[in-house]
Amino acid sequence: MDKGTQTGNLKPTTNKNFTGLIITVSVIANVIILLLFFSPAIGYKGTVGFDITLLPRMNAIFNSFTFIFLVAALISILKKNIKLHRGFILAAFSSTLLFLVTYLTFHYLSPETAKYGGEGFIRTVYFFILITHSFLAAIIVPLALFALVWGWTMQIAKHKKIVRWTMPIWLYVSSTGVIVYLMMAPYYK
Repeated sequence: MDKGTQTGNLKPTTNKNFTGLIITVSVIANVIILLLFFSPAIGYKGTVGFDITLLPRMNAIFNSFTFIFLVAALISILKKNIKLHRGFILAAFSSTLLFLVTYLTFHYLSPETAKYGGEGFIRTVYFFILITHSFLAAIIVPLALFALVWGWTMQIAKHKKIVRWTMPIWLYVSSTGVIVYLMMAPYYK
């Protein structure tokens, strides 16, 4: 095994935790999402020249890739392959960033959010998944950023503590994002 795969030989490159920056980015991202979702005054008022329901489909695709990359990152680190783990984590952040762009674009361009039309027990299931997904999606922003920074700067003790929470939450958010899309897809206009 080379030094790049052994966690015991790695020293922190910095002890900074970038708390101010991470909290600021997290708050701004969540505020923008909330404003686009709940403020009727914000959003595009013109005509869109393409079918914007393509964007939620792209969101689901990006969430699928995020889930796959996270599973691969988890397997890589369990095999103590830090270099491969880092690559998959960067891929997960990249697909999450692409998700965020298409998600914000959809909610900016969409004149209104589609309404879920399911009835009975499935409606309860849908809203349970949607509410837990949305709540945990807001929480995962700072958790994932702290995990990334602490992992990248080799603050391994901090990184290990936070990823015990971050990984399962991020896996849940990315997988339920796909489920929410699949349940909503019939109701997009």
